[in-house]
Amino acid sequence: MANLLRFARNPRRYIPFRLRRDRNFSRDLFDFAGATEQELIERFRFSRNSILYLENLLHNQIAPETERNHSLSVREQLLIALRFFASGSFLQVVGDTVGPSKSTVSRVVRKVALALCEHQADFIKFPVTPQASAGMSDGFFLRIAGFPGCICCIDCTHVRIQAPSENEPAFVNRKNFHNINVQAVCDHKGKFTNIVAKWLGSVHDSHVFNTSSLGRELARHNTSELGTLLGDSGYACKPYLLTPYLNPTTRAQERFNRSHKVTRTLIERVFGIWKRRFHCLHAELRMSPGRVCNIIGACAVLHNIAIIRNEPLPDGNDPGPGPNMGIQYNGPEDGRAVRDHVARAFFS
Repeated sequence: MANLLRFARNPRRYIPFRLRRDRNFSRDLFDFAGATEQELIERFRFSRNSILYLENLLHNQIAPETERNHSLSVREQLLIALRFFASGSFLQVVGDTVGPSKSTVSRVVRKVALALCEHQADFIKFPVTPQASAGMSDGFFLRIAGFPGCICCIDCTHVRIQAPSENEPAFVNRKNFHNINVQAVCDHKGKFTNIVAKWLGSVHDSHVFNTSSLGRELARHNTSELGTLLGDSGYACKPYLLTPYLNPTTRAQERFNRSHKVTRTLIERVFGIWKRRFHCLHAELRMSPGRVCNIIGACAVLHNIAIIRNEPLPDGNDPGPGPNMGIQYNGPEDGRAVRDHVARAFFS
């Protein structure tokens, strides 16, 4: 009876914590105006000006459709999504940290990820002109290991996911965990120039490349006129994609392999930086494969924006090359003549 009398006097006090907090969650969000630059970078991976840039970039796509008092603003949605991408925590944990419920965080992350994916063509571009490819070739040759004609490096990485309800065995890779096999191509600055995030973990790297729009386009021309990609032994040696010698027999081939390795491992370091910046890619994503692919694409766009805007890593360290998950390619190769020419002409 006493509790009923107290409830009658002050009913709000006895509303469950979750309901009470959800009703006013916008008051509990991160204090953006009062935060330091370091705090913003540690929590969201972007400085204040870059967050404002992203807010303006995505405004028309994620702005609330109504002016209700409790609608999440563009900035609030962006901060929630960036916090999830950066932390890799469960949606429930992100909700407990910033205020909204798990379902609200889930909707916001999906909405922001889809909005970022719509900007892939604006920030992820493969060189298609001699001028653009020449700049990349010079960057690789002068800044890294003196490998001639290289415009990009290519490799695949695995993003762990929870076991899906459909076609579960096909998502298991050779390391025996469920994942999405992600192909990425990067330039000498570490920016992604192409990304494919849709293949199951059991799919071979060479198949991902051969069936991608980039692979089909390069195969159609079958030339290294604009420059060459560098890939590991999981790919076929092509005129436009050079791989290392498996058993070098001459000094020129050994020097070719040494320069090739130093240059190509840039893409592995990029994967390490990418997953360190957006830890959700390093943890297990507990979502459907389709949603995971959207998040991967969104984080690729954010990675390029971070490089363009000179955003530092949270701890400033280079994580170094990641583990090699590829399997050696065994099949026809028609780029060996180009590889031999490069070895003789530049590494003898």
